[in-house]
Amino acid sequence: MPDSYPREHIEDLVDDNLEWSQLHNMMSDFKDADRFQQVRDVLQERVDWDDPIIIPYAEHLYVVAKSEDRWVIKCDCGHEFCEHDENWKADALINVRDSEEEYLEIYPEDMHPHPEYMELREFFCPGCKTLLEVTNVMPGYPLIHEFEPDIETFYNDWIDEPIPTPETA
Repeated sequence: MPDSYPREHIEDLVDDNLEWSQLHNMMSDFKDADRFQQVRDVLQERVDWDDPIIIPYAEHLYVVAKSEDRWVIKCDCGHEFCEHDENWKADALINVRDSEEEYLEIYPEDMHPHPEYMELREFFCPGCKTLLEVTNVMPGYPLIHEFEPDIETFYNDWIDEPIPTPETA
């Protein structure tokens, strides 16, 4: 077991480019004490903005610090969605596929949901138009806020580090 994995392995972990055996070894080994910081450093270096990443939120999305007590959800491209405890989907561009014709653009014949019973919602970043999430729900179903991270507990109780701020970044 290495004391710490090389940066290239951390980058491959972030990019989902590890062979299964490498990933299995990383998951099975004791975690580097600074693994989260290593991942956060890789992600921070890949974006063109300076707001410190507090946590990765989803693919292409992060919770970032705008000040000591204001955290927002931000895309790779720099578009800011909303406060970290609000539903970013309400600020996204949403394409709703709810017809046979629209389903056939992406599904084979007879392999898609019935449009009267299900609709496919595609959520895009307004800044860069990256597809961020897809949900398949009943028509009229509300936008679900699936994840609200407990940042204070994560930093204070799990990794025992101060929460990054623009002043400490």
